[in-house]
Amino acid sequence: MVDMQLGPKLVELVCSQLGGTGIQMLLLINVQLSKIHNTTFSGLSDTNLTYLDISKNSMSQIDKDAFVHLPHLEILNLESNQVTVLNQYTFHGLSGLKTLNLKNTLKESKIDDLSFQWLKNLEYLNIDGNKNLNFTENTFNGLTSLKNLSMVRCSMNLESVTNKTFISLSKSPLLELNLSDAGIAKLEYGAFSGLRRLQVLDLGFNRIDQELTGDEFLGLFQIILIYLSYNNHITLTSNSFSSIPSLKKLNLRKTKLTFRDLKPSPFKGLQNLTQLDLGNNNIANIEENQFKDLSSLRILNLQHNNLARLWKNANPGGPVLFLKGLHNLEILDLLSNGFDEIPPSAFQGLSNLRILNLGENNVYILPKSLFDDQISIYQLDLHKNLITSVERQMYEIVFSSIKILDMSGNPFDCTCESIAWFVNWINTTNATIPGLETQYTCNTPRKYHGISVELFDNSPCKDTAPLKMCFIFTFTLIVSFILLVFVINFQGWRIQFYWNVSINRILGFKEIDRKGENFRYDAYIIHAKKDMPWVDDNLIPLEKDKVFPFQFCFEERDFEGGKSQLTEIVNSIRKSRKIIFVITEYFLDDPWCRRFKIHHAFQQVIEQSRDSIILIFIDDIPDYKLNHCIQLRKGMFKSRCILNWPAQKERASAFREKLKIALGSSNLVK
Repeated sequence: MVDMQLGPKLVELVCSQLGGTGIQMLLLINVQLSKIHNTTFSGLSDTNLTYLDISKNSMSQIDKDAFVHLPHLEILNLESNQVTVLNQYTFHGLSGLKTLNLKNTLKESKIDDLSFQWLKNLEYLNIDGNKNLNFTENTFNGLTSLKNLSMVRCSMNLESVTNKTFISLSKSPLLELNLSDAGIAKLEYGAFSGLRRLQVLDLGFNRIDQELTGDEFLGLFQIILIYLSYNNHITLTSNSFSSIPSLKKLNLRKTKLTFRDLKPSPFKGLQNLTQLDLGNNNIANIEENQFKDLSSLRILNLQHNNLARLWKNANPGGPVLFLKGLHNLEILDLLSNGFDEIPPSAFQGLSNLRILNLGENNVYILPKSLFDDQISIYQLDLHKNLITSVERQMYEIVFSSIKILDMSGNPFDCTCESIAWFVNWINTTNATIPGLETQYTCNTPRKYHGISVELFDNSPCKDTAPLKMCFIFTFTLIVSFILLVFVINFQGWRIQFYWNVSINRILGFKEIDRKGENFRYDAYIIHAKKDMPWVDDNLIPLEKDKVFPFQFCFEERDFEGGKSQLTEIVNSIRKSRKIIFVITEYFLDDPWCRRFKIHHAFQQVIEQSRDSIILIFIDDIPDYKLNHCIQLRKGMFKSRCILNWPAQKERASAFREKLKIALGSSNLVK
């Protein structure tokens, strides 16, 4: 890599010295290379150079045949330069090039027709951030292998996209086209008709202001995603998307969306649509059958609209049940819509719903049958409403499956009738409740105003009927209870574990040593956030062990962006052969570890008849404290699965060998 001030002549000299060296990558970043002559890289003609980075050089001129000596080049980065002209021979000789980065490179450049004609194998072209470019119908001629074209913040000499704008790409297998923030104001008839293989079209952050008739998307036979969010004003008609039944994801957030036609629905025929975002549009009117054709829809975002009237009993014709037909819906976002009433059958038929957001509305009471169909609900958000009472009859069923609950910012009435059952549930549940200590406070009565709901004393609310038993029965019951508590306290988890294994055997199920199965990870690491450096320094390096390399699931590295963290945790534990607890004082204080991760780890162990947990003690944690904080004792586990981090550095290698033995041990319950 070269990162110094060299200049054109010295660069040519450097390249001549590199000839015959077998070099494959050359970085000439910020070396004041103002021009590239046709002899600059001649010294590299006998190399196998595949990667060349000439970014950040304020380069203004590239001579004809400047790259003709680099026939093996696959990646060329020219980002952040000031090239004024691209001509027909600028890229001559780069027939093997696959990636070309021209981001912020073309300073009001003149791009001659056929400038890209030599790039027969180019797959990715980035021209983001370039201004006042002169595109013609022949600009992209020759790019017969192009799959991805990015033109973000690229000011073109056009305000509307016509059926001729990208006609030069009609022979390309283009899959993704990014035109966000490109100043586009209108899409003409058949604007993308030549891009028959296009799958992703990003038109966000433009100035589009038009009624979509459906003709704009003609010819997009394989389109999967269209992003139209953050445009000036879009009006939908009944045929807006009739020509693209393959569409799976549609984003129309913050477009001042209006509907010219509601019958039939603009979304008719989109049987493959899985995600629909209509948020931040102030929508006030939706028909009852608006979404009925979206049989595959999994995610619906309607946040920050104005739908309150539709669910009022006083609405002419009664409440509008606009969620009908969405039987596969999993995520529903109704944040901030002004709802103060919700009809009992509003969510009827949504049996696959897992995440429901009703936060920041005006709901003060919910119908008792509202959640009767929500047997799979995982996350419920009711924050900042007007809910005063959380009674058993209303919430018991839905709370039984909840893993995340947010009811913060509600004006709770702290009386036995309103809140006693909820307080008991809070103190016994394993669900995650964000803001419990600070954002769940009593509003009434006056003596409890401002007090945390968690601290409400519900003991006077319980029945205290006198026990009528004889002395012997009472004595026997107490002694038996003490013995039972003693056994459960020390061996409860293992008794439950072997009980489940035994039941499986009786019923004919056979536990399997899952070592031979195709797990994605050797181990899932559960640790407190503050212990991440220790994990990174002492566990992750085992993945590079030359003899027995391991593959760990490390949340900060392996979780995919855009997905629910809770879902990722559950799925990753299921895909891991072993589960490692990194136990420290921070671990015992971490609510995520205590209430969620440990719960799912043990649930997975029991359900699959696995003996797969490994404990690593970084701090000296007494057994009584371990039991008090996370209901575990060292006696529950085999000795080889309990490891202590040594205080002496010279003993670290012995610790790693013990860990490898534990990781390689069988999961079979014996």
